Amino acid sequence: MEGGASVAGKAEFKECLRLTWSQPYILRLVFSAGIGGLLFGYDTGVISGALLFIRDDFIELQKNTTLRETIVSMVVAGAIVGAGLGGWMNDRFGRRPSLIIADVLFLAGAAIMAFAPSPAVIIVGRVFVGLGVGMASMTAPLYISEVSPARIRGALVSTNGLLITGGQFMAYLINLAFTKVPGTWRWMLGIAGFPALLQFILMLTLPESPRWLYRQGRKEETAAILRKIYPANEVEEEIESLRKLVEDEMVLEGSIGEQSVFGKLKKAFGSKVVRRGLMAGVIVQVAQQFVGINTVMYYSPTIVQLAGFASNDTAMALSLITSGLNAVGSIVSMFFVDRVGRRRLMLLSLVGIVVWLAVLGSTFLRAAHNAPPVSDVETRPFANQTCPEYNPNVHWSCMDCLRAASTCGFCAHEGNLRPGACLALNNETRGVCHADHREFYSEGCPNKYGWLALLALAAYIVSYSPGMGTVPWIVNSEIYPLRFRGICGGIAAVANWVSNLIVTQTFLTLTKALGSAATFLLFCGVSFMALIVVFLTVPETKGLQFKEVEKMLGSKNYRPWKRYHPEAPTKGREIGVAML
Repeated sequence: MEGGASVAGKAEFKECLRLTWSQPYILRLVFSAGIGGLLFGYDTGVISGALLFIRDDFIELQKNTTLRETIVSMVVAGAIVGAGLGGWMNDRFGRRPSLIIADVLFLAGAAIMAFAPSPAVIIVGRVFVGLGVGMASMTAPLYISEVSPARIRGALVSTNGLLITGGQFMAYLINLAFTKVPGTWRWMLGIAGFPALLQFILMLTLPESPRWLYRQGRKEETAAILRKIYPANEVEEEIESLRKLVEDEMVLEGSIGEQSVFGKLKKAFGSKVVRRGLMAGVIVQVAQQFVGINTVMYYSPTIVQLAGFASNDTAMALSLITSGLNAVGSIVSMFFVDRVGRRRLMLLSLVGIVVWLAVLGSTFLRAAHNAPPVSDVETRPFANQTCPEYNPNVHWSCMDCLRAASTCGFCAHEGNLRPGACLALNNETRGVCHADHREFYSEGCPNKYGWLALLALAAYIVSYSPGMGTVPWIVNSEIYPLRFRGICGGIAAVANWVSNLIVTQTFLTLTKALGSAATFLLFCGVSFMALIVVFLTVPETKGLQFKEVEKMLGSKNYRPWKRYHPEAPTKGREIGVAML
């Protein structure tokens, strides 16, 4: 199919609503597969709130940031493997069995985590869930694309992205709903088994993708499914279109050595067009993660506590805002990406990210410098629970207390900003502090700048979501020659997941080693570098057909920061007006 990525416009969304109302079978197919996206979002988002209660239940997690990071990041590690397996299984066994197997993994992971007796078992459950996430991330949009009528395909595929962010938002809501229920985090993690079970049952009643069936020579089954999707007068035309598409694909695959991965890689890297495209595609995927977004999505309640809000309930309620803004940003992107352009939208997004990360880091720095002091008078009534490192003859602030070698926390005075007590961190001292009508801080200190930090966090999400949140995937769908799109897209996706894993596995360690302020200022610096690199390496693909993108990348006068005009006369100049 010629043209750019399938980004839905207003007309396509209207047609989508009309057709799904008049042909509910299409909606059933898309909804059933879309649950995979919902599970993807839920299982990556739910840990942010559940981690607070897991930390409180297992004392070994209080200061062991590496163990907490591992609990969070094992879903990402599993997803890297699951995505690779999913690609192979999609071709070998079909889209439907791949989704069913992903559901089994989701169910197993949810059950393991719900009944886990230790952090190690939670990690095992997270690996199972990660494998399911990786497989669903590959399979759900592919299945939706292949069972959707061509004229509304973009709108229906876009719903998978909405369901992912919707799943993350739902995770925050469910986290908030279970804060007062016995078992808290077990319910939060275990409830993911219910949509997985629902999808498992639904997928058993649904057909395989017609495109996969046709490639297997099962033409009668293909025709039967297409008759349910298209009006009778369009079925033969669609079958013919599918036949030509599959034949063209097989010719292209054979031309690059379909049976040999190394053969594909050798031919891909031997092409200047592919090298330039792959550099741009990988850079935007790595930049998407290294600007620090998943520190917010996976650790949002923890960041709220670092900002000075000690209560788990308050932290999760406030972090719900960030998830909601992320979901809204996905919708905004659909309406602006074709108007503003991919490159410009990413650059504007990165400018906002740099500014608000700088504000966020500066706010944390100011808050740390104004942390309330530890008072011997306040600490003395808790003589049996005092932090072992605390010395009343040495001036300590709340930040010094939280950085102590032992596991310690700050029991604030009723006024919060007044001097408080530094106590050993365990459930007993937490309870004693609360019983005295005080707030107990274990991540951040009470301060008067917390609301400014939350505003900066919200502005960061608003800057990120419509641009760097969605556009890198669109760029990667447009920038590679058709014959290398599969292998190049796979390389870029792995780069994204690996970058995600690096950020997720190091965030808490960085906050402990450098402090919250320095960590966010570090992400600010990385984001500024990303802004420069994206400006210098990523071209605009808006409005270009695949062949035109290939010509642009192969041009002798190729400059990523200049707009390519295929219709312009080629008198020594194929590249035109400079743009953002």
